[in-house]
Amino acid sequence: MRFATRLLLMQLATVTAVVAVCALVFGWLGVRQLRAESEAAALNIARTVAEDPDVKSLVAEFSADPGTPDATQLRSGPLQQIAADVAGRTDALFVVITDDHGIRLAHPTETLLGQVVSTPFADVLEGNEVVDWEVGTLGESARAKVPVYAEDGGAPVGEVSVGFERASVFDDLPALVATIAIAAIGGVALAAVATLLLRRRFERLTLGLQPEELVALVQNQAAVLEGVGDGVVAIDPDGVVRVCNEAAERMLGIQAPVGRRFDALALPDTVLHAVRDGVSGLEAVVGDRVLYLDTRPVQRDARALGQIVVVRDRTDVEALAGRLETVRAMTEALRVQRHEFANRLHVASGLIDARRVDEARAFLGDLTERGAVDFGVAGLERVPDAFLKSLLGATAATARERGVTVRISEDTLLLSEVVEAEDVAAVLGNLVGNAVTAAVAGEPPGWVEIALLGDGGELVITVADSGRGIHPTGADPFARVAPLEVPAGGADAVHGHGFGLPLSRDLARRRGGDVWLIDPGGAGSGAVFGARLPGALRPADEKPERKNA
Repeated sequence: MRFATRLLLMQLATVTAVVAVCALVFGWLGVRQLRAESEAAALNIARTVAEDPDVKSLVAEFSADPGTPDATQLRSGPLQQIAADVAGRTDALFVVITDDHGIRLAHPTETLLGQVVSTPFADVLEGNEVVDWEVGTLGESARAKVPVYAEDGGAPVGEVSVGFERASVFDDLPALVATIAIAAIGGVALAAVATLLLRRRFERLTLGLQPEELVALVQNQAAVLEGVGDGVVAIDPDGVVRVCNEAAERMLGIQAPVGRRFDALALPDTVLHAVRDGVSGLEAVVGDRVLYLDTRPVQRDARALGQIVVVRDRTDVEALAGRLETVRAMTEALRVQRHEFANRLHVASGLIDARRVDEARAFLGDLTERGAVDFGVAGLERVPDAFLKSLLGATAATARERGVTVRISEDTLLLSEVVEAEDVAAVLGNLVGNAVTAAVAGEPPGWVEIALLGDGGELVITVADSGRGIHPTGADPFARVAPLEVPAGGADAVHGHGFGLPLSRDLARRRGGDVWLIDPGGAGSGAVFGARLPGALRPADEKPERKNA
């Protein structure tokens, strides 16, 4: 049996039991009220008859006569007539009048006149009024007995007894029972309708799921949400966050979002707009993390239940992609270097074959002095490290294809070798690549200037460009560098795809360094970025390890 059906039956049973108890109580109270009304009516009638002057004088006369009253005389006497008239007007079962010995002076059954009554009368003759249900010669009745006093007072000279038969007392009982029954049935029917409506709403709210299924769903949800590495955010149709696991809170940098509107969370506008518009497959920068957001609507039985936002951390993937791009550039530079070196060896070989030894020696000496490959980067001789020289040369070759000149600043002072090639390549390659993009967007001729400084094992990098600068707002300038938050082609968008700078800063901070904005530029000058990478260089007093051949 479904839970909603069990709930319906339980509520109906409870309401029926309550209504039945109430009906019994009201029925009992009604019976008591009818009894009380009949007893009060009998008492009032008896008092009225007992106060009649004619009744008082006649009863006193009979009580003063020591003999037994004549039954024949009583049948046609005034007391019998008075009693009969009162009984007829009030629909009483009987009106009985007796003397001080309990002898009937008036009675509905004339054959009983002159005889002693069958019910006790001693208490009445002592001056007490008695109201009770008794069984007499006319059957069970609600009766009231009142003493009769003479005109001059004194002890009671008789009594008046008035009674109503049981059937007449409860004449109104069927109507009372019918009223209570109708009210009870109406209450049960109303409860049934209310329960049906409640059941319908319950099933609509729970989507027809039973409590056992809901418990299983909650358990499964907790296990899934906390057992996966992805962030999950559930938003209802009103835009209120209903579910958010710890992974989502950590990635998005939010706290206690459940119960709050998603639009009110401290998230980039791009993320808020994408979720609001249901955009799927969005990559965004939130803090120092590159996130992939997949937004999907949730429906059940053609009813919209809101949205589910799955958040995946792409920071490490993007960082790896950047490093791979740097490796690709290095590979291309090595290929060019190999090709150029092979060409020059062919020249030297040709001179030797032609027995032009002096010219071959001079050519090789010049080659040794200038290097195997001429990258065409001004000031590149200030960089002694072969890895950096090749990286900068490859980057410069790519920049030349875009109309930008790369040069090494005169302030460059680097005396040590690079020992953390991957991190240096990722940070330097990203800064230079962004600077080249900014220079392309600026006024020609475009240029990028790089300064490299070594301080023990720490490498300090500055990169300036001839672009239009950027316009950061707020405490974190990197938050506005990301092009996801500005229109496509905007002034800030020229500094990359919005991922490189946060990734580079995160990479540098992992080493205890940093990447920061030195000068935002503008007004005819480009931006200047700086980077500090501790442990990226081999200290001057440390000798490189030699490997045995």
